[in-house]
Amino acid sequence: MLKVLSVAGTRPNFVKIAPLLAEMRRCPGVRPVLVHSGQHFDREMSGCFLDELGIPAPDFVLRPRPSASPGEMMPALRELMRNERPHVVLVVGDVNSTLAGAEAAAVLGIPVAHVEAGLRSFDSGMPEEANRIATDALSSLLFASEPSAVGNLLAEGRPRNRIFLAGNVMIDTLTQFLAVARRSTVLARLGIAAESGTLPRYAVATLHRPATVDDPAVLGRVWGALEEVAAEVPVVFPVHPRTQARLRDCGLADPDAARGIRLTGPLPYLDFVRLESAAALVMTDSGGVQEETTAMRVPCLTLRNNTERPITVHEGTNQIVGLEPAAIVAAARAVLSGSVRIGRVPRLWDGRSARRIVSTLCRHYGSRREPVASAIRIPAQAVPAAAVC
Repeated sequence: MLKVLSVAGTRPNFVKIAPLLAEMRRCPGVRPVLVHSGQHFDREMSGCFLDELGIPAPDFVLRPRPSASPGEMMPALRELMRNERPHVVLVVGDVNSTLAGAEAAAVLGIPVAHVEAGLRSFDSGMPEEANRIATDALSSLLFASEPSAVGNLLAEGRPRNRIFLAGNVMIDTLTQFLAVARRSTVLARLGIAAESGTLPRYAVATLHRPATVDDPAVLGRVWGALEEVAAEVPVVFPVHPRTQARLRDCGLADPDAARGIRLTGPLPYLDFVRLESAAALVMTDSGGVQEETTAMRVPCLTLRNNTERPITVHEGTNQIVGLEPAAIVAAARAVLSGSVRIGRVPRLWDGRSARRIVSTLCRHYGSRREPVASAIRIPAQAVPAAAVC
């Protein structure tokens, strides 16, 4: 019996881990163990995602202090792994819980599998970038979601036989739940859709990264750009708790003074997907939102100077517009006037990534028969030099 211990702790982690857990539960030779690191610990930020995505109650729940570092989480994870003795530890994404899980396993000599490996923004100021690089360095199996990630791993000297192009597990979840999400009543509840079902154009904004919201001057400029866009179409802004605090500090959290920006609390997964899917435009600093909008072919403006997910720009609907108000407003007006990138859904973003990953895990660490849908091992000629960043 292959025992796979998975560590997750944030809303994006749960979206990524859900299809992997479901696939492992379907495999008679696999025993999944889920550890909730507690990084997002309340119902609004994690509990509702577990319920909506059909994730069983975690086997273990940790309670670190808010904003705990990977080093602070690691001792409890290490002790838990020592007791559970898994064959492999599975981590997803790039948050503190991801690195903490990888470090704890590495100390004990347990193989680590990293899902969403190889993504790079090449921005050393991003905490997530350091987490990605360190997690990949500790991992035995590296599951990439796009070819650029494969190129990055090869350029960093990772062994080719440990790298697998598996596709995007976030899109597995989106594929499974999109039809259900489209039945959500969130648009009516937010006053966007009339009772008759008439749906006017609107935009969606999300901001949460320190580079976007922690500097009052930067946040103020971005907010001014959102207000200009909101003068043309309503802007719905589900507010992350850290962003809510920054808006409050800057005097921008009063809904009455928002000038067309409709502030809401964090939304459950199905409500947010519905909001994204019907939007004329999404403005974000979130990597996952870049991917979801690409898969749904919804125009997306990334309010950053870089992205670790370049396939959303090269093939999808995403544009990198930076943080200057004039550029944000000009790009938004172009989209709203009909200059829309149709884009395409990237290869292997097909709803079967989790199946490929679990099959590959079984092939490496389990005793099951040869799987039929393993992730794609990278042959020597698969990544041309131009793709290596």
